[in-house]
Amino acid sequence: MDKDVHQGFETLAIHAGQEPDLTTGAVVPPIHQASTYKQDGVGLLRGGYEYSRAGNPTRTALEVCLAEVEGGARGLAFASGLAAEDTLLRALCRPGDHVIIPGDAYGGTYRLFTKVAEPWGLVHDPVPLGDVDAVRAAVRPETKIIWVETPTNPLLGIADLAALASVAHEAGALLVVDNTFASPYLQRPLALGADVVMHSTTKYIGGHSDTVGGALVTASAELGERLAYYQNAMGGVAGPFDCWLALRGLKTLGVRMDRHCANATAVADMLSGREEVRSVLYPGLPEHPGHGIAAKQMKAFGGMVSFRMGSEEEAVRVCESTKLFILGESLGGVESLIEHPGRMTHASAKGSPLEVPGDLVRLSVGIEDVDDLLRDLERAITAATR
Repeated sequence: MDKDVHQGFETLAIHAGQEPDLTTGAVVPPIHQASTYKQDGVGLLRGGYEYSRAGNPTRTALEVCLAEVEGGARGLAFASGLAAEDTLLRALCRPGDHVIIPGDAYGGTYRLFTKVAEPWGLVHDPVPLGDVDAVRAAVRPETKIIWVETPTNPLLGIADLAALASVAHEAGALLVVDNTFASPYLQRPLALGADVVMHSTTKYIGGHSDTVGGALVTASAELGERLAYYQNAMGGVAGPFDCWLALRGLKTLGVRMDRHCANATAVADMLSGREEVRSVLYPGLPEHPGHGIAAKQMKAFGGMVSFRMGSEEEAVRVCESTKLFILGESLGGVESLIEHPGRMTHASAKGSPLEVPGDLVRLSVGIEDVDDLLRDLERAITAATR
């Protein structure tokens, strides 16, 4: 690709790292389902490949593409989002170090910090990241990372990335942003001062609920090289077929996100008008406390909507009453999903400062006909509150 010409997101998503195959001219990069590679002499690697844990051509294509669409220096693909997170923490932190995490964080992230990293000696504090002063007050001399989700999972909180980058860098810490909910199409944290972006590529990047993967993208090549060493040493790499599926998903990410966002806006507006619904959490709503910041740092407001019912029992009944919205964990696929975070994705946070409200329902709004989705939710809410 011509590096001297600025290219748009969709162009990069389709072409970056994905030149037609030199042997056949195939426009889709092949799946290199190989564990090892012939060397042209002892230590003479053809294309730099020796063993697929260290590098695989299909994975390279995905890593290059991810770096380009996030505007970063280096992309790294992993077997899952949590594999990416764990590798980053092991690479950048040591026992006794401190990390600030969201007061509303993904349950798997919280479990990683409390059950895996904490026994290793890594200290963490959950802080409401929408409050920049609270974050600044929580910084310690041993703070190495401010870990951000925006929007958060599942309460859809918004953090000011540029402001938090300043707080982190003033303290000599790094800003790491989980960009899974927004996707690189809607938000580019590196351009706002972040040092590392993390993704669960399982979600919007994959987009079809048929692959599991994770990614890190770094602002600097030096940091990318450090993480690449740990990626190889720890071995939680993405397999070639999963990389191929993520690349396929990236090609249509832009057009899919446009529909996700449009459908989610309509769903949030409908829910806001239902008297049975206690509150609607969606950064696209003007009354959302983070709406102004989200409008400044995001292209649109995403496909995730959460709402609160009058009771936990009603929330569970809503989740069990939909027909088109599938009761299931995960998010970001073309199909719409509904779940009860307190009993499903965030059950690991029960009894902790990150415990989510029992009456909360989380939606991953898909790309179906929006009128069908609205009817499905309206019927479920009516059935659940009779």
